[in-house]
Amino acid sequence: MTNLRPFTCDDLFKLNEVNLDPLTETYGLTFYLHYLVKWPDYFIAGDHPSGDMMAYIMGKIEGEGENFHGHVTALSVASIFRRTNLAAKLMTELENISEKNKAYFVDLFVRQSNDVAKRMYEQLGYIAYRRVLDYYSGDPDEDALDMRKALSRDVQKASMKPLLHPVRACDV
Repeated sequence: MTNLRPFTCDDLFKLNEVNLDPLTETYGLTFYLHYLVKWPDYFIAGDHPSGDMMAYIMGKIEGEGENFHGHVTALSVASIFRRTNLAAKLMTELENISEKNKAYFVDLFVRQSNDVAKRMYEQLGYIAYRRVLDYYSGDPDEDALDMRKALSRDVQKASMKPLLHPVRACDV
């Protein structure tokens, strides 16, 4: 049984085992702290009954008007806990928080080559909204997909009408 709970400063010392994956972005300490201070509701850890961290999700709320949305900055599950539906539970939790904040949609960026993650997000109701060229600075040949899921406030699902042309990372 997984315990979902607010992420704490002490959890920063437990990230290594969760982030050990070539597809996972690892950020500097100040980046994590900034999110923890500014958007604490959007930073959630998943613990094993033993107390080991199994996963976390880090996000924020941003935008204005009909572009007001929840954003998933990072979602990471330790390799031994993958395929347990934990990522979906964390995504649902972030979506619920975004609903409470009256967001129109939730979005995220995923590597275009990460077929496993793309499939999971599609199963959760996300669509590829647009391609973002050269999004990953460490890999100039890797584009990202901006994926979105409309929330109840977006009655017409306008946020999910895909753009047909790619954009540059600097335009996002």
